[in-house]
Amino acid sequence: MRGANRYLPATMLAKMPPGLDRQVCDRARLARDPAYDGLFFTGVRTTRIYCRPVCQVRPAKSANVVFFPTAAAAERAGFRPCLRCRPETAPGSPAWRGTATTVARGMRLIQTGFLDRASVDELAHKLGIGPRHLLRLFLRHAGATPIEIAATRRVQVAKRLIDDTAMPLSAIAFAAGFGSVRRFNDAFRAIYGRPPSSFRRTVRAPTKQGVADQHRPTGRTSR
Repeated sequence: MRGANRYLPATMLAKMPPGLDRQVCDRARLARDPAYDGLFFTGVRTTRIYCRPVCQVRPAKSANVVFFPTAAAAERAGFRPCLRCRPETAPGSPAWRGTATTVARGMRLIQTGFLDRASVDELAHKLGIGPRHLLRLFLRHAGATPIEIAATRRVQVAKRLIDDTAMPLSAIAFAAGFGSVRRFNDAFRAIYGRPPSSFRRTVRAPTKQGVADQHRPTGRTSR
């Protein structure tokens, strides 16, 4: 899903919505301003983790962060979700609703699981445009393709069900829209670097050390 795009500069991957330039986003995340929750996500280059602007982990240095309009855009750039602020629980991004009407309609359809049962070509047909134009619009306004948006949605739905219910993992896989348990497991390994079963074995309220480990870079580069 990420492929060659993983290491492209973020400015080449996503266009932030009007009114959300780097300075505005940086002030909002340093202040942990809840008014911006869901409007953008912050990626930390040194840890390769992305967070909501309200994340309670000690803020990274401004020079080490980059901003994305959607969770899928952050994942497209090779960042993994923060386990502390849980991006999958962020409010539906107003940035999606504030972009082109066609993309907003497409996002709503994807969020209801349209691409779990239909193709991108069918989505484009329903929106009254061609598949290539649909791809261009999504990359421009959401920073990710429809397939990537749908994949992120499935993982986010599944993560919420793992955290908030006692449903068997196999049932969660299909409830979230995965076609098989194998795809469910593969998606979690791609996004979180660990299988979905590992979340059932961990304590829900992470210790301070656990949070620090999650955000600790693999090298010696500081945040």
